Amino acid sequence: MKSPPVLTFGCRLNAHESDGMAHYAKGQDDTIIVNTCAVTTAAERQARQAIRRAHRENPDAKIIVTGCASELNASRWEALPGVVRVVPNAEKLNPSTWGNSTPTPPPSRHARALLQVQQGCDHRCTFCIIPYGRGNASSTPIDTALERARNLADSGHQEIVLTGVDIASWQGEDNSQIGQLCRTLLQQIPDIKRLRLSSIDPIILHPETGDKDLWWLLENEPRFMPHLHLSLQAGSDLILKRMKRRHNTHDVDIMLKHVRSMRPNIGIGADVIAGFPTETDELFHETFIFLQEQAIPFLHVFPYSERPGTPAVRMPSVPNHLRQSRAAQLREVGEQNRISFLKRFAHKTIDVLIEKAERGHSEEFAEVHLKSSSPLERGQIIPVQVEEVTPAYLIGTPVP
Repeated sequence: MKSPPVLTFGCRLNAHESDGMAHYAKGQDDTIIVNTCAVTTAAERQARQAIRRAHRENPDAKIIVTGCASELNASRWEALPGVVRVVPNAEKLNPSTWGNSTPTPPPSRHARALLQVQQGCDHRCTFCIIPYGRGNASSTPIDTALERARNLADSGHQEIVLTGVDIASWQGEDNSQIGQLCRTLLQQIPDIKRLRLSSIDPIILHPETGDKDLWWLLENEPRFMPHLHLSLQAGSDLILKRMKRRHNTHDVDIMLKHVRSMRPNIGIGADVIAGFPTETDELFHETFIFLQEQAIPFLHVFPYSERPGTPAVRMPSVPNHLRQSRAAQLREVGEQNRISFLKRFAHKTIDVLIEKAERGHSEEFAEVHLKSSSPLERGQIIPVQVEEVTPAYLIGTPVP
């Protein structure tokens, strides 16, 4: 049976959940599922536009909406043309929601298989609406995570990415942290060749108070990928304080120095908000300089987006044109950082996971384009000789 189309907006967790819904709703050919995101107003607008377009192109289709945006205001989404139902986040991965009484574990459609180990968030950053759509933090039991990871490995996935809303808050029944979960997965499932973390709160890697097992993995475990994506948000301590983030720039500076002493070529990514309320030119400059100094190559920069109901909405706002301008400047910093980072791999042999035709990622999460005279098997890890470096990616040839 064929799965219905699923239109996905937002994070990796949404992408993972879309895989599950598509699997459980097999055979519902007259259905279109829209998995919304509430992180920004742009994400909500794009989802509404997609629903209207889907209805115009498929006027008889039953459109089912779910995700964080519809969780926050279900009636608004129910009123859109073609929408027959809004499914709460808590129910969207329940097989019975989709009329499936004999479910099998959902596969992953991605070469880098996503494994959800956590849901929700207990923290209330002043800009963020997601906890109101996802609820408080909860953790997938370690036995359940092991079973799902084993299924993914048995189906041929060589890389698994742990995902959730706030995976740094994962906690086992014995109060163990995410690092212990990672060690257990790697110890008990040898077929996992690569284990990677999705976005993670920097506080979990504080050298003194952070997760000791994560530090052990970074220092000793080659199958734990040399790549961290940090929910940084700003490089100004005053802005971080107004955001109610739990880290400061000194924490991140010390952490990055420590992790780079263990793995000099580790790929570092970060989410950053430009134009947060009260951000003056001086405070923006602090973030600009911090990102330059830390040489973070994989920046995801977003202009601040007001979210009704969050404390930041009541703070003095930055004009939209300044938000856009500052975001562009920070993206330029990221581009320069990325070029410098990628040059490290020139003329070297690196291992690449094939994800699409002639394209994949290195262990450090550098994008690699491949020159090959023969088809490359998706999902395989192959050695690649890097021949060229572009501003955005590496170009290489598979090593025979």
